[in-house]
Amino acid sequence: MDWKKMFETQRAYYQGGATQSYEARRRALDRLLQGLEEHEDKLLKALQQDLGKAPFEGYMSEIGMVREELHWHRRHLKKMMRPRRVSTPLAQFPSRSFRSPHPRGLVLVMAPWNYPVQLSLSPLVGAVAAGNCVVLKPSNDAPHTAQAMADLLRQCFDPGQVAVVLGGRAENQALLDLPFDHIFFTGGETVGRLVLEKAARHLTPVTLELGGKSPCIVAKDADLSLAARRIVFGKFLNAGQTCVAPDYLLVDRSVMQPLLDCLEQQIRQAFGEDPLRCPEYPRIVNDKHFERLRGLLEQGTIRMGGRWDAQQRRIEPTMLVDVRPDDPVMQQEIFGPLLPVLPYDTVEQAIRFVADRPHPLALYLFTQEKSVQQEILEKLQFGGGCINDTIIHLATTHMPFGGVGRSGMGAYHGQASFDTFTHYRSIMKKATWLDLPVRYHPYTEKKEKTLRRVMR
Repeated sequence: MDWKKMFETQRAYYQGGATQSYEARRRALDRLLQGLEEHEDKLLKALQQDLGKAPFEGYMSEIGMVREELHWHRRHLKKMMRPRRVSTPLAQFPSRSFRSPHPRGLVLVMAPWNYPVQLSLSPLVGAVAAGNCVVLKPSNDAPHTAQAMADLLRQCFDPGQVAVVLGGRAENQALLDLPFDHIFFTGGETVGRLVLEKAARHLTPVTLELGGKSPCIVAKDADLSLAARRIVFGKFLNAGQTCVAPDYLLVDRSVMQPLLDCLEQQIRQAFGEDPLRCPEYPRIVNDKHFERLRGLLEQGTIRMGGRWDAQQRRIEPTMLVDVRPDDPVMQQEIFGPLLPVLPYDTVEQAIRFVADRPHPLALYLFTQEKSVQQEILEKLQFGGGCINDTIIHLATTHMPFGGVGRSGMGAYHGQASFDTFTHYRSIMKKATWLDLPVRYHPYTEKKEKTLRRVMR
């Protein structure tokens, strides 16, 4: 592929101004919404081929979320595009000041395989709404979905506005060598570091949506049955291959055994007595990840689950107890259906355990005690999370989603998506009917007194 030609084609398209008017942006969003509706069955089928996702789960966690993002941007686009008037200091009288939103230009969106539709198209919606041209690079580990999205976007957009690049590492490397105006990457920390290093060569700003070990703290006053139901939903959605899945549980020792019983009951209720044969239970994406997860099963004691089907690349929902903090399963993001459960004796002990580790992308807390909720929020740093639920904080266009520290930088969803792909220019428009002489040479004592009165 001629990467330079593709890049120059997009640059020319952008500089021609075809993406910048309200009408052009609205038409682009309308086309994508219509195309998403027309290609929905193909996308759901591709998700089932790549990840074994049931159509219900594919719509709930992928297509439905993209549709919400599209509707939100269509509804708020005109308001977001308006210049925003701000106050002007008295020293600059007479003038008015405003912030002028402008597209960043050419944007690279690099998406992962675990939610290939949502994590490709949701940022793309924000980039298009903000008036940019976009190169989308979906993951090669979900090839059927990548091809289905390429077909969808070719129908909706001129390649000068939105281009899709299929392929693997070679294509990723070639794209990262190009001087994009912004890079949006979702994936793991290791590749995120590489993206940041490559972007630094061109001084390209980046948004990194990474991951980490997201803890779930269960206090002694939690509603254990409800907590178990919501933990099972968040942990085993997409067979645990979710960047904000509860990675491990910290449970008050006094309720650990009752919680384990409730978790076991909820797993059976969700996936039946033999989850490996449950048609709605997804599979592990490829052999490499499957073998890595099998290796992690060797730590601790298996309380429930632990069986696998290599041919189908399925691993049962598995609970691990007697896990040590220095075990490999506690040193890496699991990204699969394994759930270590560790006890704690005091809330302060749980807080120290989390605080001593890198800032997680998400944190979950189950308790009715407001003082405990406040203490956790004050003392721990994390990207976002839930109180008395899991993962649903990212399923809204009304709050930004993103990490902090090693779990990411920047955010998106709703207004945050538009802001991520927009540069706000600060403009001061000075009047010409009056030109106060205070700031000009020669400086005098009288001018200084006047200056000090207005600048303080």
